[in-house]
Amino acid sequence: MKKIAMITLMVFLGSLFAIAQNQAEIKFDKSTYNIGTFSEETPVQKITFTFTNVGSAPLVINQVVASCGCAVPKYDKRPIPPGQKSTLEIVYNGQGKFPGHFKKSITVRTNGKTEMTRLYIEGIMEAKK
Repeated sequence: MKKIAMITLMVFLGSLFAIAQNQAEIKFDKSTYNIGTFSEETPVQKITFTFTNVGSAPLVINQVVASCGCAVPKYDKRPIPPGQKSTLEIVYNGQGKFPGHFKKSITVRTNGKTEMTRLYIEGIMEAKK
């Protein structure tokens, strides 16, 4: 009886290990994007983050949430095959915001080995002249 229990346990742990090896993994080219300085007259700025699925299974982005409504994410909802690149676009709209330095975070949730990644956009919006 002990042998059967031990063999069952070993098969179970071995299958878990095999499943864990076959995972997606997201890797961004950079985690912070500095827009630089722009005028309040052109408050809408587009930012593109590039990433690669460096894992061995298809990568699915489950959710992208910005820290405020002024940053709107856009991304492909289809699975990204292993080794493929894709992009995550953020449209920042500073209209109605106070001029000056800002830093916003974007949280990306995936089915990957690292389930949550935090990205940042920052810049300086100058007042109208």
